[in-house]
Amino acid sequence: MREPAARRRNQPLLPAPAARVLHVTAAVAAVVVVLLGVLNAGHTEPGWFDAWVQPAATRSVGAAWSAAIAVDFLGEPRGSVTVVVVLAVLFAVLRRWRVLALALAGPGLTIAVTALGKPLADRTIHTVYLSYPSGHTAFVTAVTLAVAMPLAGRLRAGPVVVLACALVTGAYAGWAQVGLSAHYATDAIGGFCTAVAVVPATATLIDRIWRRTATGPRPGQA
Repeated sequence: MREPAARRRNQPLLPAPAARVLHVTAAVAAVVVVLLGVLNAGHTEPGWFDAWVQPAATRSVGAAWSAAIAVDFLGEPRGSVTVVVVLAVLFAVLRRWRVLALALAGPGLTIAVTALGKPLADRTIHTVYLSYPSGHTAFVTAVTLAVAMPLAGRLRAGPVVVLACALVTGAYAGWAQVGLSAHYATDAIGGFCTAVAVVPATATLIDRIWRRTATGPRPGQA
């Protein structure tokens, strides 16, 4: 019974079939992030799409205020640190070290990219706050991807399932941010796409490092 457990712990984060799909998706997402950043660079007002989405988001958040505040908290420093610590402890207890590395590095690098992107885009909301891309949306999406990718591999679920999970949680976080008037809709889309671009690339990097640093690999084991 030890051998199957060891193999599960050493499964790649991105098996080859899923990697191909997620890499293409990540490339498209990166293009969207850059394109939206260029189109909205230096803007202080919502675009036509933002203005179209905003009223509906505001009304729906007004009817589900607690749900919006809850997901908003996850993107705040205290909330995000709590989420990452809980995941880190869980994966350490399960001895899933590669998944633990992704749970730390995936969201961490995603937030770093959004932090670097905000001054580059120089888009503001309420004339004061840098808004593009949305870090809250990016973080929630990144955490979902970091958990869903290895879990989908273990359950033999395809990359479409992984992306669907990310889309659900990312849309939820984006809805909260737009409805709370913390971000424009295109900020949320940019945050979502940032996570979709960064986390699969991070998983691939971790898999490559893991293979290179592994000692005494068994024949046929990645």
